[in-house]
Amino acid sequence: MSISSVSKKQLVLEIQGKSKIQCDLKRHLSPRTVGIILRSLPIDGHAHLMGSSIVYFETSIDSGIERSRTEFKKGEVAFLPSTGSFCFFKSDVNTGKSMTPIGMLKGNIDELTGIKSGDVLKIYEELD
Repeated sequence: MSISSVSKKQLVLEIQGKSKIQCDLKRHLSPRTVGIILRSLPIDGHAHLMGSSIVYFETSIDSGIERSRTEFKKGEVAFLPSTGSFCFFKSDVNTGKSMTPIGMLKGNIDELTGIKSGDVLKIYEELD
């Protein structure tokens, strides 16, 4: 079930074979980057871990930096333009790298703790 609006798009982050987490991309955070991502769906890749706080996967999306930040809270979703990576935050963190904020995870964010390097992650719109 997709509940979306002009400003928010409800997507699914699937940890293949394990679980699904609702993911809301928010246009007002970074309109150009979110638009590029939405036109590129579905997107998938292999999980990587950055320390104990960040799960990410690389894509071929090229968007440049937009409204960059280095501090993120648990459950936030960001885009790292230098590697085309989606980043999911397992805890509050100052990354030291400028990233584009793009949304929030909803639901059981703790599912991120079970992700292993190499797991397949997929972001898509769940159609009725």
